[in-house]
Amino acid sequence: MSNNLPSNMVIENIIQSKMRGRVTYQGFVASQIAVNFTYSKLFNDPSGKGYQRPIDKKRCKDFANYLSQGEDALYTPILLNASGNWEFHAYDKHRSNFGRLICKKKATLMDGQHRLGGIKEYITETGSTLNVPFLAFHYLDDEEEIKLFDIINTKAKGIGTSLSRYLNRDNDENSWVATNLILRPESPFFSKGTLIGKRTKEKNITLQNLYNIVKLLTKKSVLENLSKEKKLNLALFYFNLIKELFPDQWDNNKLYRLTHITCLNALAIAGNKIINENYLMKSQQPDSVEIASLIVNLKEIDWSSNGDLKYLKGLSGSKMLSNDILNCVKIS
Repeated sequence: MSNNLPSNMVIENIIQSKMRGRVTYQGFVASQIAVNFTYSKLFNDPSGKGYQRPIDKKRCKDFANYLSQGEDALYTPILLNASGNWEFHAYDKHRSNFGRLICKKKATLMDGQHRLGGIKEYITETGSTLNVPFLAFHYLDDEEEIKLFDIINTKAKGIGTSLSRYLNRDNDENSWVATNLILRPESPFFSKGTLIGKRTKEKNITLQNLYNIVKLLTKKSVLENLSKEKKLNLALFYFNLIKELFPDQWDNNKLYRLTHITCLNALAIAGNKIINENYLMKSQQPDSVEIASLIVNLKEIDWSSNGDLKYLKGLSGSKMLSNDILNCVKIS
């Protein structure tokens, strides 16, 4: 793609500074300009100096949807390399780091192509204008540009899905339920769950794992529409029954697979059916006596790490085990 502009472009109110000795420019630009004053070097660029992946239209659409939330939709600056083609002119000598940029060619886009793609889709659909923040290096050579792109996309770790669920616990009901399954002392997951996604020998169940378990336990049923408090009580009731029935297996995840994710997911999938078939609609409560009598039949299953469950993995393994669980409790 060409880096030529139809004519020189002027951007006002720019702060010039330095980062590790490299000159940088920081500022905002109208969204209609932002989508036209950069270009991406795709990995298959004929120069051999490309590095960007092809744009993912779904990610752009997701970002456009995010922008539609209005004033709450904040986002980070896009990162550019002006490659020496932009000139900075200070407004006056007393403020030598504040002025305007004269852009003679397009800058290369190092980070933010899906944000810009989403912005383009959003402004096309809404006819609105956004102020897009950017940080531009005055000059990086090809190798420096590729190296920085690589660092951003491989070395800089995301916060992870578990921490994201925790941060969104007040806005997402299943995240709230999963968080409380870890934080409440009466929960069977209290000593086994980790909020930030970092597993240890003792805490082998992440918040994201529990989020999925809550979804499996309640999805596509009346349980899905319960309040978050009732969902929490349901999960506490069901998994505490299992913990009380198998105390040794629950406490030792080395000798037994009961609290391994494949098995917990299987228990949640089966639990969805067990609870739904024994749910008292009038009181909006599970039939705890009947469910407890059914769960006792799970003693037929060998939960040991060296038994048949040793080879079960992934969602297919969970579904297979859930069928065995339902057979044990005589539910088809």
